[in-house]
Amino acid sequence: MIKLRIGIVGFGHLGQYLYSMLESHPQFEIAFVWNRSKHVLIDRHVAPSLILDKLENIFELEVDLIVEVAHPSITKKYGQLFLEHGAYFIGSPTALADQETYDLLQKATNTQNRAVYVPSGALWGGEDIRRMALQGTLKGLTITMAKHPSSFKLTDSEGDITTITEPKVVHEGSVRQLCPLAPNNVNTMAAAAVAASNLGFDMVYGRIIADPSLLDWHVIEVEVTGPSQADGRTFTTKTIRKNPADPGAVTGTATFGSFFSSLLNAARRHGYHPETGFILC
Repeated sequence: MIKLRIGIVGFGHLGQYLYSMLESHPQFEIAFVWNRSKHVLIDRHVAPSLILDKLENIFELEVDLIVEVAHPSITKKYGQLFLEHGAYFIGSPTALADQETYDLLQKATNTQNRAVYVPSGALWGGEDIRRMALQGTLKGLTITMAKHPSSFKLTDSEGDITTITEPKVVHEGSVRQLCPLAPNNVNTMAAAAVAASNLGFDMVYGRIIADPSLLDWHVIEVEVTGPSQADGRTFTTKTIRKNPADPGAVTGTATFGSFFSSLLNAARRHGYHPETGFILC
């Protein structure tokens, strides 16, 4: 059996989880691991032969699928380079809210005949949203994300939200507006904007709520609006996903498993036949 060679970019909690899962998986081989702080890799006993010192040196390696679990800035700086060497699994899809980055990657997928895979993460019903978008029946999509105030990493907010005593809407607007304000928190919204291809980042609506009562959960609400009939009745559906999470945790516990499932799906698709464009998985 020919193993799929996978590179890991980023070695935080999620990167370490992926490393442990891939290390013993019979279908995969780790091609390299990169982290901004190299000492973390050494401390975690990553084999020296797997440590990539500089991402620019990726051309020296044979890699099938590159997995980013670091920061949206990685995609902006290195996304095109990655696609020259393998398919790209983007763990921080908030990077795609930057139109220039989106356009450059889209061009690169066509030029290199490779795909950018986007994990569905905490997005429940992503495949249904994608199908409705392709059929033109998706008319509206709103994602509401509620977490304990300490779980948000915001680049801009009105005052110190860690001191609030009641639920507060911290930011709301288009997903394109929210992505740079909470790049580590709203990857689910970015995945929704990719799935909702007929609406995109400008027409998918997002809402961030800081709720001090959420000591055990991250709550994601997805509200879909479909076509209306002549009598005014409109198709709607709403799902609420409660993901166990401790205060301060950016990612809920169930997200690790769903992320790895998305990676397995991307790997299977990549191994089956070449794909291009942005693909939700």
